[in-house]
Amino acid sequence: MAQTIGNPLSWTAQRLSGAGGHLAAASRELGSQDAAEPQVRQMQMSDIGASLRAGWEDFQACRSDVMFLVLVYPVVGLLLIALGFRMELLPLLFPLISGFAILGPVAAVGLYEMSRQREMGEHPRWGHAFAVLRAPGFGAVLVMGIYLAALFTAWMLTAAEIRRATMGAATPDSLSAFAAQVTSTPGGWALIVIGCAVGFLFALAALATSVVSFPLVLDRPVGAPVAVATSIRVLKQNPRVVLSWGALIAVLMVIAAIPLLLGLIVVLPVLGHASWHFYRRAVA
Repeated sequence: MAQTIGNPLSWTAQRLSGAGGHLAAASRELGSQDAAEPQVRQMQMSDIGASLRAGWEDFQACRSDVMFLVLVYPVVGLLLIALGFRMELLPLLFPLISGFAILGPVAAVGLYEMSRQREMGEHPRWGHAFAVLRAPGFGAVLVMGIYLAALFTAWMLTAAEIRRATMGAATPDSLSAFAAQVTSTPGGWALIVIGCAVGFLFALAALATSVVSFPLVLDRPVGAPVAVATSIRVLKQNPRVVLSWGALIAVLMVIAAIPLLLGLIVVLPVLGHASWHFYRRAVA
């Protein structure tokens, strides 16, 4: 019998209430592992295009549902940016926007579940994304989500220290004055070079540990350590493909962020669905 989804608030409440009883069981699955370790496939550059096409098809099939599901992402981003426009926090505005993508895999967890259900022939609605709250791998998702949140926090603290070391701790008078200082002084150029280099390392750490780990724990009874190790093996075995995939995600996220982050309402679900299909092509 088909399952219906009523009022969004009542549906969410039902899912959250059911999640409490499953959280303890989920936490016991953190260290679980299949008898056979997940096998990493040899990937081709064509897998990127194929994953994007499959992600676009999923988005078209679930368009209104997934756009509603990810609406909170740009809303939260806009609130953080508004906070960043306080003069004392203005120098951290760019690190905030660029580092926000670190949390992308967490925001896309529900999209992975929707792609998984559609792959099985179901017709998922936005409420079905909350099935992850009842999944045995939800405990592992929480652990890896906390790790990415800690990585994002570490990036913001590091960016603040780089700014103080290169340009001092003085509060800029305005956005235009700060932009002029960054682009026309030796300290500003040092900030750009060092910040981009260090930011790349943080992005690489996030990519290496999360490129397939989140969909893997939703798809198979593996714990967070196995999922992260598998994700790192995918990068090591397919560095060109995975780094290109990560660069594509970064570029698309930046482009989507330009119109007040509103582009994320489309780009994030497409990339989320595509990441599920990328995982399918990366892990046997």
